[in-house]
Amino acid sequence: MIETNLKQIRVRIDAAASAAQRDPADVTLVAVAKTYGPDAVEAALAAGQRVFGENRVQEAQGKYPPLKARHPDLDLHLIGPLQTNKVKEAVALFDAIHTLDRPKLAAALASEIARTGKRPALFVQVNTGAEPQKAGIMPDSADAFIAACREVYGLTIAGLMCIPPVADPPAPHFAFLAEMAKRNGLAHLSMGMSGDYETAIALGATHIRVGSAIFGARG
Repeated sequence: MIETNLKQIRVRIDAAASAAQRDPADVTLVAVAKTYGPDAVEAALAAGQRVFGENRVQEAQGKYPPLKARHPDLDLHLIGPLQTNKVKEAVALFDAIHTLDRPKLAAALASEIARTGKRPALFVQVNTGAEPQKAGIMPDSADAFIAACREVYGLTIAGLMCIPPVADPPAPHFAFLAEMAKRNGLAHLSMGMSGDYETAIALGATHIRVGSAIFGARG
């Protein structure tokens, strides 16, 4: 099932990218394996998938060290909120962090990166819907925060990430994020999930985060 699902998604990625006159190779599929066990990840690896996403540092710590030992080219992305007390573990384990969203976290990441020399790709999460219950820097603070990450904390920012409100059409949020990335000279956009990744690709996504469409419905 996982192999078949991955093949179907790759066909759809190719079609969406081609329709947008983009190179499909410029779109990275992040297979979101949160709550699924190592066997599911192994099945995806066997089907050629190499980039995976997890929501929680603790869950990833229990799952990925043996997988990374067997598959050194496995690329692991943190796509869930990061607490400052988990920064040391996150920097050690993850190749990319999509959820940088506040000064305290920027300072903690800068300190740990300086200490270890390990530099995960960093994405600033923007709360494009300004939802009070959701993580992410508020839109009206995002430009200043990106500048502070670079100038105050000395961080290299790879791109931006967003999760549009469930009730909203996603396209305006994706377009807003793409414009912000362009304005700030950022090349990467982490946006689009199982239900809307083709729309995200049309609007410039470089990383799409797909879970249930690959692994099946979560219990």
